[in-house]
Amino acid sequence: MTLLAADIGNSHTILGLLAGGEVTAHWRVATDERHTADDWVVLLRGLVGDALADVDGIAVCATVPAALHEWREMLARHFADVDSLVVEPGVRTGIPVLTDNPREVGTDRIINALAAVHTYGGPAIVVDFGGTATTYDVVSGQGQYVGGAITPGIEISLEALGRRGAQLRKVELQRPRAVIAKNTVEALQSGMIFGVASQVEGMVARMIAELGADPADVRVVATGYLAGLVIDECSCFTDHAPWLTLQGLELAFARNIHPNEVNRHN
Repeated sequence: MTLLAADIGNSHTILGLLAGGEVTAHWRVATDERHTADDWVVLLRGLVGDALADVDGIAVCATVPAALHEWREMLARHFADVDSLVVEPGVRTGIPVLTDNPREVGTDRIINALAAVHTYGGPAIVVDFGGTATTYDVVSGQGQYVGGAITPGIEISLEALGRRGAQLRKVELQRPRAVIAKNTVEALQSGMIFGVASQVEGMVARMIAELGADPADVRVVATGYLAGLVIDECSCFTDHAPWLTLQGLELAFARNIHPNEVNRHN
C-alpha cells in the first residue's frame, strides 16, 4: 500500500509517500497557520500529482493546532474514502511514555521514539533538528520513552540574532571556513554550526550518563531537515535517519488502521 505521511511542524511541513517502510517521494513546504483545508488540498494535488489517486492511507502528526484543524477538515471533505490517522493522545504506538504528563509530549516526538525503537532498539537518543526547535528524545533499553529536552532551533536562533542585533543580519546557513571567523557573516555561521554541534555533544553526553548506559550501547540518531548542517561536526551520532518521523507515521498507521500490517514491518 501507499501511505501519504505529513509531519506538520512550526516552521515547515514534511510530506512523503511511503511503501513498505521506504520513502518513495518527499516534499518540504512552509507551515502557514492561515492555510485553509482547501489551500492544503490544492497544495497536495500540486505536489503529489497523479500519485495522489494511488494513496491508500494518510497519517498526520502536528505541533500546530490551527493547521491540524484544517487538515482534519480536509481529510473529512476531500479524502473521506481514504483511511486516515491523526496521531494524538490515545493513539496506540506501543511506546510507554514515562513523563509527568504524557499528553503534553509532542506527537512528533513519540512518533520519532516509535521509529527509533523499531529500527534500532533501545537505549536510543533521537535528535531532531527543526527550524524552530531542536528536540532530544530518549528511549530506554526497555523501549520506553523516558523524556528529553528542547532547545531553540538553528533557524529561529539565527533569525533572533538578525532581528535583535543592531549590526547583525541574516546569513546563509552553511559551514564557515574555520571556527575562528574573520568576518561577521562567518562569525554567525560559526556560532550556529559549531556552537550547535558542541551543544548537541554536551547534551547527548549528559543524557547517556543520566541513563546509566554504556555509551557504546546507545544509538544516537540525527533526523530533521537541518541535520545535514551539523552531523559531520558531531562525533556522537551513530545514525542519520532523515525520514524517521515519516517512517514512524507509517508504523503508527499500520498499528492503528491495519494491525495485520504490523507483522509485515517487524
